[in-house]
Amino acid sequence: MTGSMIGGEGMGSVWATAQRSPAVQRGDRYVPGSVAHPAKMLPAVAAHAIAAYTTPGEIVLDPMCGIGTTLVEAVHLDRRAVGVEYEIRWAEIARDNLAQAGPLRRSLGRVHTGDARHLDWLLPDELRSQVALIVTSPPYGPSTHGQVSTGTGGVHKRDHRYGDPLDRGNLANIGHHRLLAGFTRILTLAAGYLRPGGHVVITIRPWREHAELIDLPAQIQACGRHAGLTVVERCVALLGRVTDDGGYIARGSFFQRDFIRRQRDRGLPLHLIAHEDVVVLQRPAGVGALEPDQTLVDAG
Repeated sequence: MTGSMIGGEGMGSVWATAQRSPAVQRGDRYVPGSVAHPAKMLPAVAAHAIAAYTTPGEIVLDPMCGIGTTLVEAVHLDRRAVGVEYEIRWAEIARDNLAQAGPLRRSLGRVHTGDARHLDWLLPDELRSQVALIVTSPPYGPSTHGQVSTGTGGVHKRDHRYGDPLDRGNLANIGHHRLLAGFTRILTLAAGYLRPGGHVVITIRPWREHAELIDLPAQIQACGRHAGLTVVERCVALLGRVTDDGGYIARGSFFQRDFIRRQRDRGLPLHLIAHEDVVVLQRPAGVGALEPDQTLVDAG
Protein backbone atom coordinates (compact mmCIF):
# COMPACT_ATOMS: atom_id res chain seq x y z
CA MET A 1 0.00 0.00 0.00
CA THR A 2 1.51 3.30 -1.05
CA GLY A 3 0.70 6.87 -0.24
CA SER A 4 1.80 10.43 -0.82
CA MET A 5 3.92 12.59 1.41
CA ILE A 6 3.58 11.84 5.12
CA GLY A 7 4.72 14.36 7.70
CA GLY A 8 5.70 16.86 4.98
CA GLU A 9 9.13 15.38 4.31
CA GLY A 10 9.98 12.71 1.77
CA MET A 11 7.68 10.12 0.29
CA GLY A 12 5.71 7.83 2.55
CA SER A 13 3.88 4.52 2.29
CA VAL A 14 1.60 2.41 4.47
CA TRP A 15 2.93 -0.99 5.49
CA ALA A 16 0.22 -3.59 6.15
CA THR A 17 2.35 -5.34 8.76
CA ALA A 18 -0.30 -6.66 11.15
CA GLN A 19 -2.47 -8.82 8.93
CA ARG A 20 -1.51 -11.59 11.33
CA SER A 21 -1.35 -11.19 15.09
CA PRO A 22 2.07 -10.71 16.75
CA ALA A 23 1.89 -14.19 18.29
CA VAL A 24 1.23 -15.80 14.91
CA GLN A 25 4.02 -13.75 13.30
CA ARG A 26 6.55 -14.99 15.84
CA GLY A 27 5.28 -18.56 15.82
CA ASP A 28 8.03 -21.10 16.40
CA ARG A 29 10.79 -18.79 15.12
CA TYR A 30 11.11 -17.28 18.60
CA VAL A 31 11.69 -18.98 21.95
CA PRO A 32 8.95 -18.59 24.61
CA GLY A 33 11.08 -16.22 26.72
CA SER A 34 10.83 -13.62 23.93
CA VAL A 35 7.30 -12.72 24.99
CA ALA A 36 8.55 -11.05 28.19
CA HIS A 37 10.36 -8.23 26.36
CA PRO A 38 8.44 -4.99 27.01
CA ALA A 39 8.65 -3.51 23.50
CA LYS A 40 9.07 -6.09 20.75
CA MET A 41 9.23 -5.07 17.10
CA LEU A 42 6.70 -6.81 14.88
CA PRO A 43 8.54 -9.38 12.74
CA ALA A 44 6.60 -8.26 9.67
CA VAL A 45 7.89 -4.69 10.09
CA ALA A 46 11.51 -5.85 10.18
CA ALA A 47 10.95 -8.27 7.28
CA HIS A 48 9.31 -5.56 5.16
CA ALA A 49 12.22 -3.17 5.70
CA ILE A 50 14.84 -5.84 5.01
CA ALA A 51 13.14 -6.97 1.80
CA ALA A 52 12.68 -3.38 0.62
CA TYR A 53 16.19 -2.02 1.24
CA THR A 54 18.57 -4.99 0.90
CA THR A 55 19.32 -8.00 -1.27
CA PRO A 56 20.43 -11.51 -0.19
CA GLY A 57 23.95 -11.66 1.22
CA GLU A 58 24.01 -8.04 2.40
CA ILE A 59 24.55 -7.04 6.02
CA VAL A 60 21.80 -5.80 8.35
CA LEU A 61 22.63 -4.19 11.72
CA ASP A 62 20.45 -3.55 14.77
CA PRO A 63 22.37 -1.62 17.46
CA MET A 64 19.55 -2.08 20.01
CA CYS A 65 18.39 -5.52 19.00
CA GLY A 66 16.37 -6.68 22.05
CA ILE A 67 15.22 -10.26 21.44
CA GLY A 68 16.80 -10.18 17.98
CA THR A 69 13.72 -9.68 15.78
CA THR A 70 15.69 -7.80 13.12
CA LEU A 71 18.39 -10.47 13.11
CA VAL A 72 15.99 -13.41 12.93
CA GLU A 73 14.03 -11.93 10.05
CA ALA A 74 17.27 -11.01 8.26
CA VAL A 75 18.77 -14.49 8.36
CA HIS A 76 15.47 -16.02 7.21
CA LEU A 77 15.77 -13.71 4.18
CA ASP A 78 19.36 -14.88 3.60
CA ARG A 79 21.01 -11.69 4.79
CA ARG A 80 23.88 -11.48 7.25
CA ALA A 81 22.92 -9.91 10.57
CA VAL A 82 24.73 -8.19 13.43
CA GLY A 83 23.08 -7.04 16.65
CA VAL A 84 24.07 -5.25 19.84
CA GLU A 85 22.03 -5.50 23.04
CA TYR A 86 22.69 -3.82 26.38
CA GLU A 87 20.78 -6.22 28.65
CA ILE A 88 22.40 -9.62 29.06
CA ARG A 89 19.02 -11.32 29.40
CA TRP A 90 17.77 -10.15 26.02
CA ALA A 91 21.12 -10.71 24.31
CA GLU A 92 20.99 -14.37 25.37
CA ILE A 93 17.41 -14.69 24.12
CA ALA A 94 18.42 -13.07 20.83
CA ARG A 95 21.10 -15.74 20.44
CA ASP A 96 18.55 -18.44 21.27
CA ASN A 97 16.20 -17.01 18.64
CA LEU A 98 18.97 -17.08 16.05
CA ALA A 99 19.65 -20.70 17.00
CA GLN A 100 15.98 -21.44 16.22
CA ALA A 101 16.75 -20.61 12.59
CA GLY A 102 18.95 -23.70 12.27
CA PRO A 103 22.74 -24.06 11.97
CA LEU A 104 23.10 -22.66 8.45
CA ARG A 105 21.06 -19.52 9.06
CA ARG A 106 22.38 -19.20 12.62
CA SER A 107 25.86 -18.81 11.16
CA LEU A 108 24.67 -15.67 9.36
CA GLY A 109 23.91 -13.82 12.62
CA ARG A 110 25.91 -12.52 15.56
CA VAL A 111 24.91 -10.76 18.80
CA HIS A 112 27.28 -8.54 20.79
CA THR A 113 26.46 -7.62 24.40
CA GLY A 114 27.15 -4.02 25.40
CA ASP A 115 26.09 -0.38 25.31
CA ALA A 116 25.35 0.81 21.76
CA ARG A 117 26.70 4.23 22.71
CA HIS A 118 30.08 2.50 22.39
CA LEU A 119 29.57 0.72 19.08
CA ASP A 120 33.08 1.66 18.07
CA TRP A 121 34.34 -0.55 20.92
CA LEU A 122 31.93 -3.41 20.29
CA LEU A 123 31.94 -3.93 16.52
CA PRO A 124 34.93 -5.01 14.43
CA ASP A 125 36.63 -2.38 12.29
CA GLU A 126 36.22 -4.52 9.18
CA LEU A 127 32.48 -3.92 9.41
CA ARG A 128 32.88 -0.19 8.78
CA SER A 129 31.13 1.05 5.63
CA GLN A 130 29.88 -2.50 4.92
CA VAL A 131 26.34 -2.45 6.36
CA ALA A 132 23.53 -2.08 3.83
CA LEU A 133 20.72 -1.45 6.33
CA ILE A 134 20.21 -0.56 9.97
CA VAL A 135 16.84 -1.47 11.49
CA THR A 136 16.17 -0.49 15.09
CA SER A 137 13.82 1.19 17.56
CA PRO A 138 14.48 3.37 20.62
CA PRO A 139 13.39 2.16 24.07
CA TYR A 140 10.03 3.53 25.21
CA GLY A 141 10.70 3.56 28.93
CA PRO A 142 7.57 4.13 31.08
CA SER A 143 5.20 4.09 28.06
CA THR A 144 5.43 0.31 27.54
CA HIS A 145 2.39 -1.80 28.34
CA GLY A 146 3.76 -5.31 28.82
CA GLN A 147 1.53 -8.26 29.64
CA VAL A 148 -1.70 -8.60 31.62
CA SER A 149 -1.90 -10.40 34.97
CA THR A 150 -5.10 -10.85 36.96
CA GLY A 151 -5.36 -11.60 40.66
CA THR A 152 -6.00 -9.96 43.99
CA GLY A 153 -6.72 -6.29 43.43
CA GLY A 154 -7.73 -6.64 39.77
CA VAL A 155 -5.68 -6.37 36.58
CA HIS A 156 -1.95 -5.62 36.73
CA LYS A 157 0.94 -5.11 34.34
CA ARG A 158 3.91 -7.44 34.14
CA ASP A 159 6.96 -7.54 31.90
CA HIS A 160 6.58 -3.81 31.21
CA ARG A 161 9.97 -2.52 32.34
CA TYR A 162 13.47 -2.63 30.89
CA GLY A 163 15.80 -4.40 33.32
CA ASP A 164 16.68 -2.77 36.63
CA PRO A 165 15.00 0.68 36.87
CA LEU A 166 17.97 1.88 38.95
CA ASP A 167 20.42 1.09 36.13
CA ARG A 168 21.21 4.57 34.80
CA GLY A 169 23.27 3.06 32.01
CA ASN A 170 20.07 1.84 30.38
CA LEU A 171 18.67 4.42 27.94
CA ALA A 172 15.14 3.51 28.99
CA ASN A 173 15.83 4.81 32.52
CA ILE A 174 17.56 8.16 31.96
CA GLY A 175 14.76 10.52 30.97
CA HIS A 176 13.42 11.69 27.65
CA HIS A 177 15.98 14.34 26.69
CA ARG A 178 18.98 12.22 27.61
CA LEU A 179 17.42 9.34 25.69
CA LEU A 180 17.36 11.52 22.57
CA ALA A 181 20.97 12.56 23.10
CA GLY A 182 22.05 8.95 23.59
CA PHE A 183 20.12 7.82 20.54
CA THR A 184 21.79 10.54 18.46
CA ARG A 185 25.18 9.21 19.50
CA ILE A 186 24.13 5.66 18.60
CA LEU A 187 22.93 6.76 15.16
CA THR A 188 26.13 8.68 14.53
CA LEU A 189 28.36 5.76 15.45
CA ALA A 190 26.15 3.28 13.58
CA ALA A 191 26.31 5.44 10.45
CA GLY A 192 30.05 4.82 10.36
CA TYR A 193 29.31 1.14 9.69
CA LEU A 194 26.73 1.96 7.04
CA ARG A 195 27.89 1.97 3.44
CA PRO A 196 27.47 5.26 1.55
CA GLY A 197 23.91 5.28 0.25
CA GLY A 198 22.82 2.71 2.83
CA HIS A 199 19.57 3.11 4.75
CA VAL A 200 18.46 3.34 8.38
CA VAL A 201 14.90 2.28 9.27
CA ILE A 202 13.65 3.32 12.71
CA THR A 203 10.25 2.29 14.05
CA ILE A 204 8.83 4.71 16.60
CA ARG A 205 5.49 4.78 18.31
CA PRO A 206 4.12 8.15 19.51
CA TRP A 207 3.13 8.01 23.15
CA ARG A 208 1.13 10.03 25.63
CA GLU A 209 2.26 11.70 28.84
CA HIS A 210 -0.61 13.00 30.98
CA ALA A 211 -2.88 12.59 27.91
CA GLU A 212 -0.59 14.82 25.79
CA LEU A 213 0.71 13.20 22.61
CA ILE A 214 4.53 13.21 22.42
CA ASP A 215 5.72 13.36 18.80
CA LEU A 216 8.68 11.06 19.32
CA PRO A 217 8.91 10.28 15.57
CA ALA A 218 9.66 13.93 14.75
CA GLN A 219 12.23 14.06 17.55
CA ILE A 220 13.92 10.91 16.22
CA GLN A 221 14.06 12.48 12.76
CA ALA A 222 15.96 15.38 14.35
CA CYS A 223 18.34 12.88 15.96
CA GLY A 224 19.02 11.44 12.51
CA ARG A 225 19.83 14.84 11.07
CA HIS A 226 22.22 15.58 13.94
CA ALA A 227 23.89 12.24 13.14
CA GLY A 228 24.56 13.40 9.58
CA LEU A 229 21.82 11.30 7.95
CA THR A 230 19.19 12.43 5.46
CA VAL A 231 15.49 11.74 6.00
CA VAL A 232 14.15 10.17 2.80
CA GLU A 233 10.82 8.64 3.88
CA ARG A 234 8.34 8.72 6.73
CA CYS A 235 6.02 5.75 6.56
CA VAL A 236 3.27 4.13 8.61
CA ALA A 237 3.41 0.50 9.79
CA LEU A 238 -0.06 -0.64 10.76
CA LEU A 239 -0.59 -2.38 14.10
CA GLY A 240 -4.01 -3.70 13.09
CA ARG A 241 -5.54 -5.74 10.28
CA VAL A 242 -7.00 -4.33 7.09
CA THR A 243 -10.12 -6.28 6.11
CA ASP A 244 -11.16 -7.29 2.60
CA ASP A 245 -13.91 -4.67 2.57
CA GLY A 246 -11.50 -1.85 3.49
CA GLY A 247 -12.20 -1.85 7.22
CA TYR A 248 -9.61 -1.82 9.97
CA ILE A 249 -9.41 -4.00 13.08
CA ALA A 250 -7.15 -2.51 15.76
CA ARG A 251 -4.96 -4.69 17.96
CA GLY A 252 -4.43 -2.38 20.96
CA SER A 253 -3.42 -3.83 24.31
CA PHE A 254 -5.76 -4.04 27.29
CA PHE A 255 -3.95 -1.11 28.92
CA GLN A 256 -4.15 1.05 25.78
CA ARG A 257 -7.88 0.44 25.45
CA ASP A 258 -8.48 1.04 29.16
CA PHE A 259 -6.54 4.33 29.02
CA ILE A 260 -8.58 5.56 26.04
CA ARG A 261 -11.84 4.57 27.72
CA ARG A 262 -10.96 6.45 30.92
CA GLN A 263 -9.87 9.56 29.02
CA ARG A 264 -13.07 9.58 26.99
CA ASP A 265 -15.06 9.27 30.20
CA ARG A 266 -13.31 12.49 31.26
CA GLY A 267 -14.36 14.19 28.03
CA LEU A 268 -11.03 13.94 26.16
CA PRO A 269 -11.66 12.68 22.58
CA LEU A 270 -8.56 10.48 22.34
CA HIS A 271 -8.13 7.62 19.91
CA LEU A 272 -6.24 4.35 20.05
CA ILE A 273 -2.76 4.54 18.50
CA ALA A 274 -3.06 2.04 15.67
CA HIS A 275 0.29 2.41 13.89
CA GLU A 276 4.00 2.93 14.29
CA ASP A 277 5.81 5.64 12.40
CA VAL A 278 8.70 4.39 10.31
CA VAL A 279 11.42 6.94 9.66
CA VAL A 280 13.75 6.01 6.81
CA LEU A 281 17.11 7.80 6.65
CA GLN A 282 20.07 7.44 4.35
CA ARG A 283 23.79 7.96 4.60
CA PRO A 284 24.63 10.33 1.75
CA ALA A 285 26.82 8.80 -0.93
CA GLY A 286 30.39 10.04 -0.93
CA VAL A 287 30.31 11.23 2.69
CA GLY A 288 33.31 10.28 4.80
CA ALA A 289 33.39 9.47 8.51
CA LEU A 290 30.57 11.07 10.48
CA GLU A 291 31.26 12.75 13.81
CA PRO A 292 28.73 13.13 16.64
CA ASP A 293 27.27 16.50 17.50
CA GLN A 294 29.46 17.02 20.58
CA THR A 295 26.80 18.95 22.52
CA LEU A 296 24.38 16.05 22.21
CA VAL A 297 27.06 13.46 22.96
CA ASP A 298 28.07 15.22 26.15
CA ALA A 299 24.41 15.40 27.22
CA GLY A 300 24.01 11.65 26.69
